[in-house]
Amino acid sequence: MLLSEVCSIVDGVVACGEHRLAESVNCAFASDLMSDVLTLKKDHFLLVTGLANIQSVRTAEMSDAPYILLCRGKQVTPEMLDLALENNILIITSKHSLYKCSGLLYSAGLNPVY
Repeated sequence: MLLSEVCSIVDGVVACGEHRLAESVNCAFASDLMSDVLTLKKDHFLLVTGLANIQSVRTAEMSDAPYILLCRGKQVTPEMLDLALENNILIITSKHSLYKCSGLLYSAGLNPVY
């Protein structure tokens, strides 16, 4: 699925990394527990979270997850933005809940990590 489609499906707004919208992603993982994300044996996935702090960007960086969908209307902090830009990470924000974003993306055909 193209990241531009992800953005459209969740009524998203790109916070940074707009140049990556033409890229595709095959799977997503939804969690607010970054320790769960770090245990994944997968890379190049969309991280769907409501955790709006620097840890979510650091976790994405460490997990080789180049895309973050930030749910529940959370805003990107300046520190998050700086780190995401430094690491070429796309961040999309959505007003929808984590549950709704996950359901919308799953229904549109985006696979779960497991």
